[in-house]
Amino acid sequence: MLARIGHRGPDECGLYVSENACLGSVRLSIVDLMSGQQPMATPDGRYWISYNGEVYNHPELRKMLCQKGHRFTSHCDTEVVLHMYQEFGADCLSRMNGQFAIAIWDTHKQELFLARDRVGIRPLFFTNTTSGFVFASEIKALFEYPDTSRSINATGLSQVFTFWTTLSPYTAFEKIYEVPPGCYALLTNDKLKVTPYWAMTFNKNTEKISLGDAKDKFNALFRDAIALRMRADVPVAAYLSGGLDSTSTTAFIKQMFPDKLNTFSIGFEQKDFDESDFQTEVAHFFNTQHHSISFKNSDVASLFEKVIWHTEIPVLRTAPFPMFKLSELVRRHGIKVVITGEGADEMLGGYNIFKEAIIRHFWAKYPESKLRPLLLKKLYPYLPQIKNGSIGMLKLFFAYKLSETNSPVYSHLLRWNNTGRIGKLLSHQFKEQAGNNDLIGGYANSIASTLAQYSPLAKAQFIESNIFMSGYLLSSQGDRVAMANSVEGRYPFLDHRLVEFCSTLPDELKISGLDEKYLLKQVVKDIIPSSVLKRPKQAYRAPVAQALLSDKSGFVDNYLSAHNLNESGVFDSTAVEKLMHKLKNGQGNNEVDNMALMAILSTQVLHQLYIKNHTGIALNEISQGRVMNETCNK
Repeated sequence: MLARIGHRGPDECGLYVSENACLGSVRLSIVDLMSGQQPMATPDGRYWISYNGEVYNHPELRKMLCQKGHRFTSHCDTEVVLHMYQEFGADCLSRMNGQFAIAIWDTHKQELFLARDRVGIRPLFFTNTTSGFVFASEIKALFEYPDTSRSINATGLSQVFTFWTTLSPYTAFEKIYEVPPGCYALLTNDKLKVTPYWAMTFNKNTEKISLGDAKDKFNALFRDAIALRMRADVPVAAYLSGGLDSTSTTAFIKQMFPDKLNTFSIGFEQKDFDESDFQTEVAHFFNTQHHSISFKNSDVASLFEKVIWHTEIPVLRTAPFPMFKLSELVRRHGIKVVITGEGADEMLGGYNIFKEAIIRHFWAKYPESKLRPLLLKKLYPYLPQIKNGSIGMLKLFFAYKLSETNSPVYSHLLRWNNTGRIGKLLSHQFKEQAGNNDLIGGYANSIASTLAQYSPLAKAQFIESNIFMSGYLLSSQGDRVAMANSVEGRYPFLDHRLVEFCSTLPDELKISGLDEKYLLKQVVKDIIPSSVLKRPKQAYRAPVAQALLSDKSGFVDNYLSAHNLNESGVFDSTAVEKLMHKLKNGQGNNEVDNMALMAILSTQVLHQLYIKNHTGIALNEISQGRVMNETCNK
């Protein structure tokens, strides 16, 4: 099990074994490199911890605990977390600022405590088997436990083919679950109870605040979030995409820590996706030690199996692939920690889907208008089919359920409808397994009361943050592809204090007219290049069909052969053949067809690596030597 997740912690490994419990840990040493080995026990031997992540305010917590009589033998945050639980129990979580997955075994009560950070940056999975309860940071480790069954979860995949990810606590595999973000779980007498300790909300009764006061408060919180995340006993670098979010984090870092800063970026061979000019400009502006790499179309096929092995879930776009290659570059330069800008779009109204919902609300008041739909062209200047589209085309694409403005999921109906067209490619057998469930209606009903008094923007932010951000952005595109290369990402925009402050902001400080992230732009307007401040919002994208269809290795044709499709049983081979014929003849290559191709291919690869093959990628490729040759602590 430890060997399978050796990439998450190549520096050390350790074991605790007792009659009723076993804890294992692989460590990526970032704080207190000389000590802090895990699993770790309290001085009396009652509590044992296995822990992945960082608690950034551990020095302040240590001081408070010392005043209460606790004594420490290391300088690492792991020991602080352990003593916090000893002192406060589950209430310790509300006092910790960080990203973490925690397992603590109480030898007196014979009780297991599991916990996950507020927004779900660090993963934590579990399953019940005939011989015991098993948990791990990644599903691949669970599959090493002899009694863990392996099968695809039809309901989980149906959720992916609608929402882009599974709905917590479900996964793509049958009987394997995740501890939801902001929750802890207690296993007592073979009974597991999951309890939320924090929730992502967007205040329905926002208090009025002036722009000046909002800027001051945001500035103070963001500076402190940066300062906390720069704490490490190893160098800390930053991702630099050339967009507003990463440029803002770089600006603050350079102001607060003017020493040399390593920055990393990725460009694209296909110029439609390339932002290298902005990346270079920003690196020069801040005088960073900049490193960049180019992502080639051929990289999609060559990295496909490796990326899906790490995501452990089908993906509907190729964005994780460049992020995998970028973290690989970071690791080659000996860097273990990077600051990154995820979370700004969700918290401050940055996504086009938010502005799209605003325009659709406006349009719905006068659905026959020929002018209001034209506003949608402003959102996608980088997509020719929309930028140059006629009124008829805009109505055809964007008018789906236009009048259903009272729906709690109105903002996402269009996206989920487009994604849901993947359902037409599913096999009859799979549809029977999944059942005829109204996934969108079911989810809408589950959140209706929560969002009853929310503004349209707040509703959209809630959905995007609670589904897409945790389930996809921080996972497949975040932790999983970074930790695949033993790199830890840190997210100052997702400091829980900043999240809670942003949730109280009035809508007009997030989106002013159609100007996204208005408050952030006001905060950084005098400290970043004006070209970045003024450039239109561009979604982070990577090539799909064009890259995959140009592959000459036979990789795609093999996985999408009728034999392999029928063997996995998820997709109808005839329907897939028609889609491929359409793409190869240049009749498709739109967003919906690209999503369908990625859904099919990534599902087929997932099935091959985890169900059919049973051994996935060879163990020696996942640093068996680095982990298992270490002397483990017992």
